[in-house]
Amino acid sequence: MRGLMEKFVPLHLKKRIMACILHIETSTNVCSVAVSEDGQCIFEQKAQGEQGAGAESLGTMVDEAMSFTDNHAIPFDAVSVSCGPGSYTGLRIGVSMAKGICYGRNLKLIAVPTLELLCVPLLLGEKIKEDNALLCPMLDARRMEVYAALYDRALKTIRDVSADIVEADIYKQWLDERPVYFFGNGAEKCKDVITHPNAHFIEGVEPLAKWMQPLAERRFLNEQFEDVAYFVPFYLKDFVAIKPKKLL
Repeated sequence: MRGLMEKFVPLHLKKRIMACILHIETSTNVCSVAVSEDGQCIFEQKAQGEQGAGAESLGTMVDEAMSFTDNHAIPFDAVSVSCGPGSYTGLRIGVSMAKGICYGRNLKLIAVPTLELLCVPLLLGEKIKEDNALLCPMLDARRMEVYAALYDRALKTIRDVSADIVEADIYKQWLDERPVYFFGNGAEKCKDVITHPNAHFIEGVEPLAKWMQPLAERRFLNEQFEDVAYFVPFYLKDFVAIKPKKLL
């Protein structure tokens, strides 16, 4: 994890991280909570449910995380929250919880983009060999639509977050130039559509709170904090309510 921090943090900011941060992730059906201190994850839990429903366990997991730090006399310095895009319900619950804790304990609020978060486990692992490869994290949206972005291996944005309709040639201009790795819960629907030889798909990549640490600490060091009163999640698209079917 420390090696990943060295990639993300500028040279003049490479110093010992003396901060304890509570991380909250609720953008998908997997809800998770973690605590990091001095660059290390010291607590983590996750729960799974239907889309957005995993967040029902959030309160319990947050209580356990706070009890853990209180019992070890570790004061929090900030709360980081995965800010989207993703599940409308999940994002609202996660951000509301994070803001409530910040108000109650007078803590700083840090927003971590969900698609950047998805890239962290790949950057920590060894599944991507090519130095010039691009990362395309994807979150499932409606029908054949995904929320996606393109990053290089230094997490520099190559293409901003967008709601993409999955078609064979949608990422062709980048695939023609170099390998692109697709992952996240939206990538599954793309496998049979995007068949370019430079397209690679990685399964099982989830946006988990434990991976938020390097991104949150970079923002903590740079003092990139959010206004607790006015911060809202990055929904990307307007919420569309679906009327339930009438019972017969």
